[in-house]
Amino acid sequence: MDDLLALAEQLIGYDTSSEDGVHEAAGFIKGWLDSRGVETEQGVCRGLPVITASHGERDVPTVIFHGHIDVVPAEPGQFEARIEGDRLIGRGAYDMKAALAAMMLALPTEDDPLPGVRVVLGIVSDEESEEAEDRGSNFLVRKPESPAQSNGVAATSGGMGLEGDFAITGEPTDMHVGVAAKGVLALRLTVAGRAAHGSTPWLGDNAVLRAVDMFRGVESLPFARESSELFDRPSINLGRIWGGDALNKVPDSCAIDVDIRYLPHQDPAQIREQIEDLGPVRIETIIELPPVGGGGTDSPWIRALTSAASDHHEGPSLSVGRDGASDAVSFIRAGIPAVEFGPVGSGHHGPDEWVSIPSLIAYRSALREFLERSAGRG
Repeated sequence: MDDLLALAEQLIGYDTSSEDGVHEAAGFIKGWLDSRGVETEQGVCRGLPVITASHGERDVPTVIFHGHIDVVPAEPGQFEARIEGDRLIGRGAYDMKAALAAMMLALPTEDDPLPGVRVVLGIVSDEESEEAEDRGSNFLVRKPESPAQSNGVAATSGGMGLEGDFAITGEPTDMHVGVAAKGVLALRLTVAGRAAHGSTPWLGDNAVLRAVDMFRGVESLPFARESSELFDRPSINLGRIWGGDALNKVPDSCAIDVDIRYLPHQDPAQIREQIEDLGPVRIETIIELPPVGGGGTDSPWIRALTSAASDHHEGPSLSVGRDGASDAVSFIRAGIPAVEFGPVGSGHHGPDEWVSIPSLIAYRSALREFLERSAGRG
């Protein structure tokens, strides 16, 4: 327990909302992995580090653990991990540095081998970014353009060519196995108004107010009221707003960034069409990432993981749908079945983010038990 908490606290301590912090954390992680004698490799995607660590023969089934070290911005104090009761609190505790620490410690080593299964840990630095396609997780599985490498550092073009039979990304799922995740459609909606002097606003048409009305209209569209077996609704958030260029002027243009997390069965093109029908608006797509569709629970990999999780968690570890987007889609696109699985906690992206310490310990045990059940699986 002490080594797990110490490692999680160390990772939380890096401000990985900044590029400098990401590089510092990646340097620590690679050094930590190297010190355990596992095979490591570091690549670079858009100037950010991508790390792999592996152990096991190459002719046996391969399980991929996947995590990210980047976090959303926070106040400086949130990067000082603290323990209150049975909670580890700090930015990234739940999303997902504590889970990453557990994955790092669950990775087999020469001193603690696990014959019959190869385990690869893939760590990226841009899961929270607004990049749509050229992401670290895509770089992990993309084939390299050239086999040439230097000093263990992969070429910046192409990718690292990671292959496997099953992947687990350690996103927050409260010890449930996430077999589905919403897609992402982040849009910039720009509406026009009519300028006037601030002292006579009735002579103008305030674009900021029109943009707010536009957002309320998006929330009431037909797609926003749909549901599915694993999701009760899409998620719609007004994340940013720009409007007006002078205090004493009625703004004549306003742009809002709307973060839509749509259901696996929904079509993003139809969502854009519904928004266009609200009235005059310019629509720009900032991010579009596909959902992870629920493929059922018949896979022997999922059954093994669900069973291992249930042994270390009160009640069955039922498969769930996740409101957030998932880098699991990068593996699925590459033909590698993938799910999300993480410890219990709450408050990710908020001021009081925390992870349950007992759950974190159980999570590490569940990962190891899953690997033991997977050894020799053909």
